[in-house]
Amino acid sequence: MITSLLTICYLIGSITFILGLKMLGHPDTAKKGNLIAAGGMAIAIFGTIFLYRENGSSLHNYGWIFSALIVGSIVGTLAAKKVQMTAMPEMVSLFNGMGGACAMLISVLEWSHLHETAIVTEAIGDLPKLYIQSEQINHLQILIIVLAMVIGAVSFSGSMIAWGKLAGRVKDFTFKGQQYVNLLLLIVLVAYIAYFSYVTPSSVSDIPLNSVAVDETLINAVFTNFHSYLFYGIIALALVYGVMFVFPIGGADMPVVISLLNSFTGVAAACGGFLYDNPVMLTGGILVGAAGTLLTILMCKAMNRSLINVLLGAFGGSASASATAQTGGAYKEITLTDSAVLMTYAKKVMIVPGYGLAVAQAQHVCHEIEELLQEKGVEVKYAIHPVAGRMPGHMNVLLAEADVSYDKLLEMEQANEEFRTTDVVLILGANDVVNPAAKTDPASPIYGMPILEVELAKHVIVNKRSMKPGYAGIENGLFFEPKTSMLFGDAKGVLQKLVSEIKEL
Repeated sequence: MITSLLTICYLIGSITFILGLKMLGHPDTAKKGNLIAAGGMAIAIFGTIFLYRENGSSLHNYGWIFSALIVGSIVGTLAAKKVQMTAMPEMVSLFNGMGGACAMLISVLEWSHLHETAIVTEAIGDLPKLYIQSEQINHLQILIIVLAMVIGAVSFSGSMIAWGKLAGRVKDFTFKGQQYVNLLLLIVLVAYIAYFSYVTPSSVSDIPLNSVAVDETLINAVFTNFHSYLFYGIIALALVYGVMFVFPIGGADMPVVISLLNSFTGVAAACGGFLYDNPVMLTGGILVGAAGTLLTILMCKAMNRSLINVLLGAFGGSASASATAQTGGAYKEITLTDSAVLMTYAKKVMIVPGYGLAVAQAQHVCHEIEELLQEKGVEVKYAIHPVAGRMPGHMNVLLAEADVSYDKLLEMEQANEEFRTTDVVLILGANDVVNPAAKTDPASPIYGMPILEVELAKHVIVNKRSMKPGYAGIENGLFFEPKTSMLFGDAKGVLQKLVSEIKEL
């Protein structure tokens, strides 16, 4: 009866995960979907605590379990409430890293448990302490343990570096031949896993168990390597690879690495579900891993990157950006009054939000301008680049927070079709995603990246704090085009003044 109830709890959890993920695909249902998935997780957790049975006995140490749940819930709730939207990528990286660390530690504990139950000590003949491998050890089980540990370790160390880079505490680190070093590390890591999972167990099991002539030193040496040196050596190598993998990646490509590391954590969690024969853990891990992988592919396509480049840590480095020649030229400024007049008497205005909008927390006043212009008969839409901001979907969440209608958010392909019929484009803190060098300059580090073709509109107004380059570290030729006007200042302050100017017209 109790086992059946636990199965039902896991089934409910799995179904709510799937429903929640589906509902996250649309802003109108995203909040409800998140709550449904969280509810399913709560049912699975408490079902495991109170209903799980192994060999007829339930879990114990309830004090430690609930203490950890309470502390984690308090810390997570406070962190989520206090974090600014601009710092959300750092929080995602930090939480993702914790998930990877959890998967890594589970594998370490599971290996220790497997070793304790699979190895016995017997006295055979003249050998009083002979280590013997029982039939409980099998290649597949060891492989799953090691894979979960390696993937979790890479996700943990990589996410910590990503968190440091996003928070400005860790600088890009590159050196000549880094691609080959990373590739070599990956090859050694894969070979290490194969040797540990297949060769070593076989060498131990081949030792005759009933022979008194077996050298005890040989047995102990083989088993010591099997138990300690190889396993913890793989952990160290995986942690180093995670660091080396993320170190050279620049801020412009950070959305891709966040998505990829998220998929790593999901795969590691799925491996844990396989080890524990836990369907809800397996389902959740598969969903996170699959969603993260698909999102990574979409991000790579949006930035004209390949997954091979991502795995080698060979993209977005500042070194390549700095080697690009500076555009230079003369730019022209526009006043707040002229900007207000230009937008008020336009037929169609397209707003391009960027990281500068997020930094200034200007999404609400931006929505206010949208409503004012609509009252005056102006058609207003938003053009969203797939990698605008510092994490996938950053701009969508930001605008949804300000109650901007989802129907007004145009994806890059849709927006590019409408720029020719747009009178005014208002760019708020975006840079690389509107840089024409991606189409015209083969020497540019962003060459080939699909961009928002804002230069096709009749007028372009760019709001920035200064002429400082974006993440890619290169100047934007758009700023020096005849149809482009610069409107300097903090996005929130500028938009608030624009609201006043528009109201007076």
